[in-house]
Amino acid sequence: MSQAIPAKSKLGYEHYVCYPDDGRRHEIIDGDHYVNPAPTTNHQRFSRRIQFQLYDQIEETERGEVFNAPTDLQLTDHDIVQPDLIVIMRERRLIITPTKIKGTPDLIVEVLSPSTKTNDCVLKKELYERRGVPEYWIVDPDEHTVEQFVLRDGSYVFEGSHAKSIAVATIENVRVDLIKVW
Repeated sequence: MSQAIPAKSKLGYEHYVCYPDDGRRHEIIDGDHYVNPAPTTNHQRFSRRIQFQLYDQIEETERGEVFNAPTDLQLTDHDIVQPDLIVIMRERRLIITPTKIKGTPDLIVEVLSPSTKTNDCVLKKELYERRGVPEYWIVDPDEHTVEQFVLRDGSYVFEGSHAKSIAVATIENVRVDLIKVW
């Protein structure tokens, strides 16, 4: 189960880089430290299959880059997370630094795990919405579905739950064949 470790003051990147490389996922959301166990094998399998399809359509066509966890994404001074997949199109490439991504990406994909479900569906969804992430996918490995949220007028709009195929709403001509994922 994901666990918040309260801090006396808001934590930032200078604290984040001091966390041990212990096989668990460390994140800071609104200045609080969250720790999650390593993902399950199904989690990693589905994430990789989505990543490969995005890679083929985005990186192979030189339109942008696709990063997988663990990649640090610093959205603010007090929000440092490690989404399962991060897509950054060429127009936003300047947010990619040698050590982390610092800024708002084009698409974030989170694959649910029992320990991260609440964080992914509530806490991180609200964070990504506040930080202006144009599109957010929540992959449910048990239900074999992807919930798609698209930012419209500063708020996420639920675009649907997909089981067979999903098109990226905010990036032209990118589609993931979910039959190949499950």
